[in-house]
Amino acid sequence: MKVTQEKLPASQIGLEIEIPPEKSKQTYEQVIQKFARAANIPGFRKGKVPRQILLQRLGLAQVKAAAVEELIQSGITEAIKQEKIEVLGQPQLRSSFEDLVSSYEVGNTLTFSVAVDVQPEINLAQYTGLKVQAEEVKYDPASVDTTLEEQRSQMATLIPVEGRAAQMGDIAVVDFKGHFVSEGEEAGQEPEEIPGASGTDFQVELSPGKFIEGFVDGIVGMQPGETQEVNAKFPEEYGQKELADKDAIFTVTLKELKEKELPELNDDFAQEASEFETLAELRTSLESRFLAEAENKTKANKEQALSDELLNQVEVDIPESMVAQEIDAMLTQTAVQLSNQGIDIKRLFTQENIPQLRERSRPEAVERLKRVLALQEVAKRESIELEPGAVEARVKELVAQYTGKDIDVDRLREVVAEELLTAKIMKWLEENSTIELVPEGSLAASEEEPLEIDPTTETVDVTAHPVSDVTVETEQADTPQTEAE
Repeated sequence: MKVTQEKLPASQIGLEIEIPPEKSKQTYEQVIQKFARAANIPGFRKGKVPRQILLQRLGLAQVKAAAVEELIQSGITEAIKQEKIEVLGQPQLRSSFEDLVSSYEVGNTLTFSVAVDVQPEINLAQYTGLKVQAEEVKYDPASVDTTLEEQRSQMATLIPVEGRAAQMGDIAVVDFKGHFVSEGEEAGQEPEEIPGASGTDFQVELSPGKFIEGFVDGIVGMQPGETQEVNAKFPEEYGQKELADKDAIFTVTLKELKEKELPELNDDFAQEASEFETLAELRTSLESRFLAEAENKTKANKEQALSDELLNQVEVDIPESMVAQEIDAMLTQTAVQLSNQGIDIKRLFTQENIPQLRERSRPEAVERLKRVLALQEVAKRESIELEPGAVEARVKELVAQYTGKDIDVDRLREVVAEELLTAKIMKWLEENSTIELVPEGSLAASEEEPLEIDPTTETVDVTAHPVSDVTVETEQADTPQTEAE
């Protein structure tokens, strides 16, 4: 079989495939026999239908189309094997199938063209001697005291308050109902309620910045048993666009007032708050943790800086099949994360918005692939490989940690191999580059925008903004999460 190769853009190879006459005729006869075995024509037994009658019933065009389809499929398979091409994704027919069928003659040469994606050629201008800047994250001793104070606040005892008005730092138990500020209200009409923005016996921590503007400030100064209207405003960047930058009024009844009584910061506190016996041991543990976090963040910043510079040095024409596969992986990862948060992904990933999500994911997918391919090229040029047994040792370690859980060991092995090799490549790059550490916050923040999916439903979540999780009117005794995420 004659095969002619042609280099195409986007890491594709064009193949012109010539099917010899004998193969053309042989395939046509096989197709006729297949149809004959399956045909059910009155007056004839299966497999015994005369060829002429079979062709009359089926039509010559249908038989020719089936023969051409078979020749194309078998021809592509044989051509790829013959030319020893490592193909990515599915081959694409460049010739018109209809034209091939109409021009096909049994026993004549059939010539058609296909395009196949192949592993892209990587042009890495420079990868050694890179010069980059990275932010150095330093351990802040004050973070230990901050964490201890947060733990004290979480373990605080709520003491009922009487004889004074609400003030910042209190816990207020309220009933509330929100409605929009509208022209209709000014005209004396019934105000439009905000769906879901109501609650009963809801515990509100009076703290600046926890809720939408005006809500907490409106409660401060109220007396227990008092009801009043509180003016509030949704932020411009609010998650639900129909509420963004809208004015609202909440009718709030202050039913009860409590204040926090913090536990004393001593060894008893340490024993209750942690596995340590003394406060000194708890402090030491926190210091070690924050020191390690600072070191890890600095390390991550170095790797990010090197990866960014490597991205500037690489030129690669990525085939569409690789991009599509990467987008699939990104959307799957997003779906899993949202599902784990209890969000119904069927309402998000619909036939209508999937194409839009795929298009929005494309730039990030291309960038991610370029980073990976650049690292692979470095490993190839410098012969960076994993030590024998390194992957299996790590896999056994992880499997032991998750005993009793359903783990796809083969997939785990792939992930571990990728992570270990990437770490080794990054170490080589760091050793062969110049990295200037600069103060944290001195470099411009990344402008990269992640894939955004709005998981909001018909109900209103006023968290961080008035109340968290107030989708229905229910009695609530416990304080739900209220801080903005």
